[in-house]
Amino acid sequence: MTAFPPSAQRTYTLSDFDFELPPELIAQHPAPERSGSRLLDGSGSTPVDRRFRDLSELLQPGDLMVFNDTKVMNARLFGEKSTGGKLELLVERVLQGNQVAAHMRVSKKPEVGSTVSLVSAPGSNDHVSATLLGRWPDAHGPLFRFVLCNDAGDDPYTLMARHGHVPLPPYITHTDTAEDAQRYQTVFAKNPGAVAAPTAALHFDEALLAQIDAMGVQRAHVTLHVGAGTFQPVKTENLAEHQMHSEWYEVSGATQQAILDCRARGGRIIAVGTTSVRALESWALQWNGDLSPFSGDTRIFITPGFEFKLVDALITNFHLPKSSLMMLVSAFADYSHIMALYAHAIQNQYRFFSYGDAMFLSRRGAA
Repeated sequence: MTAFPPSAQRTYTLSDFDFELPPELIAQHPAPERSGSRLLDGSGSTPVDRRFRDLSELLQPGDLMVFNDTKVMNARLFGEKSTGGKLELLVERVLQGNQVAAHMRVSKKPEVGSTVSLVSAPGSNDHVSATLLGRWPDAHGPLFRFVLCNDAGDDPYTLMARHGHVPLPPYITHTDTAEDAQRYQTVFAKNPGAVAAPTAALHFDEALLAQIDAMGVQRAHVTLHVGAGTFQPVKTENLAEHQMHSEWYEVSGATQQAILDCRARGGRIIAVGTTSVRALESWALQWNGDLSPFSGDTRIFITPGFEFKLVDALITNFHLPKSSLMMLVSAFADYSHIMALYAHAIQNQYRFFSYGDAMFLSRRGAA
């Protein structure tokens, strides 16, 4: 593999983040046990093959692990227009007044003000409909704004939980099953709002979390509602021209205090997943010393040369070629190191993407 200068000294283009992946390495189903997946230890100069259940060997008492506690919504809804044409919605965000912002897949878009009937769960007599109000977040926005309703006046979260489908990523080819409803969700999922799972956290089960707690590793949570944009490849060769998708996040006062306490005792801040990195580093860029809960939207685009303020180590799955997440991990652990780890993973038949295996990384320059 070609040796490259440090990330901050090189200008990167989209082609730098491409790689060939044999299709059979794209995991279509989760490992039989959450913590039974493989873990590529990339914290040193030489990759080490491990099992995820042995993660504690890479942790130290006093470390702080930060998890994303978002909950994946059953955000995929199917429907039919009055003309009989089929329609598919992927709810990206729940708004006020039973409104949602959604991606729409349909041969011919319905007129504003028209209502479509949504497919109810098998055996249900519930009549669910969606009325198109316009585009979102403005008149030229990429999403569509609908009102979801049924006869009982249930809110969109309830309607999706009852009648929606698990929004599996586009590279998973089977329709969602009962297994997906359980396994495409973390064991600590709490706040509904995501259309994709924080996949690095899918490897944690209750036994592993208890083991981590017992050894004196602290835990904290952020919330970042993962959007469908996480699967969209960057399309501009010049990375500066890329328009990053927006995601809502929140960092509680308790998590902020946990971060300060970790820094004071000299522990490492370990982000579980790139979504936790995005939330933490977005908050760090705006923090003014106030420990009040902080929430907002982030479009942070982390590429090589980015100066990380908080995160010392990262647990992450393997990401799609030419994706913003490939750029994030390259910024974190150095481009040439990441490409070497990916080459090792492919050669050793690691499983890739959402249901795949994981890596443990240390920040470039971090001890």
